[in-house]
Amino acid sequence: MERLIPVINKLQDVFNSIGADPLDLPQIVVVGSQSSGKSSVLEHIVGRDFLPRGSGIVTRRPLVLQLIHIPPDVKRSEDKEEKDTVVEWAEFLHKPNELYYDFEKVREEIERETERVTGKNKGVSRTPINLKIYSPNVLNLTLVDLPGMTRVPVGDQPPDIEQQIRAMILEYISKPNAIILAITAANTDLSNSDALHLSKETDPNGERTVGVLTKIDIMDKGTDALDMLMGKVIPLKLGFIGVVNRSQQDIISKRPIKSALKAEQDFFASHPLYRNVASRCGTTYLAKTLNRVLIQHIRECLPELKLKVNKMLAEAQQELLAYGDPLYDTKNSQGALLLQIITRFSAN
Repeated sequence: MERLIPVINKLQDVFNSIGADPLDLPQIVVVGSQSSGKSSVLEHIVGRDFLPRGSGIVTRRPLVLQLIHIPPDVKRSEDKEEKDTVVEWAEFLHKPNELYYDFEKVREEIERETERVTGKNKGVSRTPINLKIYSPNVLNLTLVDLPGMTRVPVGDQPPDIEQQIRAMILEYISKPNAIILAITAANTDLSNSDALHLSKETDPNGERTVGVLTKIDIMDKGTDALDMLMGKVIPLKLGFIGVVNRSQQDIISKRPIKSALKAEQDFFASHPLYRNVASRCGTTYLAKTLNRVLIQHIRECLPELKLKVNKMLAEAQQELLAYGDPLYDTKNSQGALLLQIITRFSAN
């Protein structure tokens, strides 16, 4: 079953290269406000600092993130000094065969590619950036990170920036095969959560939404997220999962994510309220849950996807036959076939 996600990833690469997704492929769409901790959740899942940081809207294009698990014994054989080091690398779809071992360079390329399309005015674009990360420390996952919701334009942002982002998010999450990863800070009122409001519009029964509660460790004294984690506030079929991310100071001081993950585990295990639900909290549990949910979702979608693929193949075959005799499809007859295609194209 683990091989299902790589197959979907290959289809996704093909459709992204042509700028369309006629199959509505299953994928997990990450939604949250600017201050929800969305970037930190993704970096903790990957185990690497690789996303742009800064004030205002940082994610300004959809980032299609494909995480690909590789065996832990893969080595960087081309580097004699680090030949015993386990390899982790990234690759962009717009730069095929160029491998990034330095994840700081990954961040820089995301920023550069974002500005190439959107400019430097903090505007947004629907054109996605496709990034693959190969690592023994990740589970097979496909995540689409979307710009964080904002309400007030800042600087030279377009005045309708909120409407643009909202429309982009709804375009992704309204697809029936999309799993919604709704990220909300636990120290805010869930009734005001942008992510949950948007997911409610397209998934009113909460059947394909996974809720994530961040910042549990900095909630006001006398308050807790236990009822939210137990689904007593807003019920979701796939439930809520609590996580503890690095603080802003941790990020500035470059605290290793591995250390932060250990601290997160200790927080839930030792907390008097959360220790009873500690096994269902944390980034590790979140990644495993998303992997399981995505595989199950792909399995459920397979019959419909197979029908669509067979229909597309039949239509393509019919169109191909309309361009000429298959006998022309040889090296010696390519010129004649090309001439016939051009003639038919000119006549239409």
